[in-house]
Amino acid sequence: MAAIQAHQRLFLAGAAASASGCGAARRGRRPSRIAAPCRAVVSGGVRTAPSPSSDRSLRLDVDWIVPTQVQVPSPASGGPAELEKLRAIAEAAADRAEMHDIIGRQRDNWNHLLLHSTNSLALAASVMAALAPAAPSMVALKASAGVLLASAAVTMAAVNKIQPSQLAEEQRNATRLWREMERDVRATLELTPAPTKADVQDAMDRVLALDAAYPLPLLPGMLEKFPKVVEPTRWWPKKKQRAPVNKSKSFGRCPRAAAGNGWTPELEEEMRGILRVLNSKDEHQYTSFGQLVLNVNKGLAVAGPALAGTAAVAAAFIGSGEVGTWASGAAVLGGALAAAVNTMEHGGQVGMVFELFRNCAGFYRKIQEEIEANLGEADVERREHGEVFETKVALQLGRSVSDLKQFRRMASPSFKVEDIKDFAGKLF
Repeated sequence: MAAIQAHQRLFLAGAAASASGCGAARRGRRPSRIAAPCRAVVSGGVRTAPSPSSDRSLRLDVDWIVPTQVQVPSPASGGPAELEKLRAIAEAAADRAEMHDIIGRQRDNWNHLLLHSTNSLALAASVMAALAPAAPSMVALKASAGVLLASAAVTMAAVNKIQPSQLAEEQRNATRLWREMERDVRATLELTPAPTKADVQDAMDRVLALDAAYPLPLLPGMLEKFPKVVEPTRWWPKKKQRAPVNKSKSFGRCPRAAAGNGWTPELEEEMRGILRVLNSKDEHQYTSFGQLVLNVNKGLAVAGPALAGTAAVAAAFIGSGEVGTWASGAAVLGGALAAAVNTMEHGGQVGMVFELFRNCAGFYRKIQEEIEANLGEADVERREHGEVFETKVALQLGRSVSDLKQFRRMASPSFKVEDIKDFAGKLF
């Protein structure tokens, strides 16, 4: 209790001294040191200092105030709108992947159902054509065989036009690429707290490129199944040329340049060698195989309906004297051959093989463009990190990083293309 009373007395004494100090200052007398806090209270927390002039006027001392730096966002910096746009793109990519997956399974079912249905029509008609000459109801069997063979011919022509196995392969590849894009956009959202407009534009370009490469509609808008020239499938946007820089830090052909951003002269030579091998061997191989498979598919697509149509015409002459015997045999043979050709084309999924070759060629074309984009950048600091890029290329080609060093010698102009025996890609 005594301690509390002593504390109260000290508090009252301090307050009285402060009041007397303030009063002294108002009457013009010299205030004591205890009156210093009074000025701070009156000035609202801003310290004052006596002026050197004789009238003892006061001036504000604001040197101790630290100005607050207000950061004005640049027009290209990200904001809530960019975040929402990227989220919308990620949701759209997930939705597209689901749609392509469903449609791909549906078109794969089309291939199996139409294959078995068409073969059943052709083989049943062949059996009827064989039994018709000796059957009492020859007219009915002859008419039934002709109708079934005509139906098989029309069905084969329609199926060969749309190539369900190729459609299914398109949708399977599109599903994989849309899911890959969704993962990339989600990673951008997680790793980049403030995405820029450039990030949004890049994602939109990828969406449009994928939509153009693998359209959802069947008719119209379907990809050409029998193109005149086989080109690699392109599902990525074209690289935009960056603004040129004043000082070039590219190594070029200099063998003793210092390293920068993970790039060395040896790594550049290595990438040039890989680029040369990819262009002359890997991509060329798959486009050549694609052209070969396309020619085979064209022949089968024409032969199937032609054989079924010929058998349908021959069935109409069954029972017509001497010609009737030959007509029955032609109808049977034509129907059986039509079923065999149809099985080779759609059971063997020749259209799917053609699309697979085009996609493989496009895969290697994409690697080439990525290498060209990095080597074409004059400033190594603006490129992707050299060691990271080398690892990515090695993974895409199915090789180790040390295996890529063998391509360094192939970058030399003295190394002939005919001397390149190995392929760059080992993945497929």
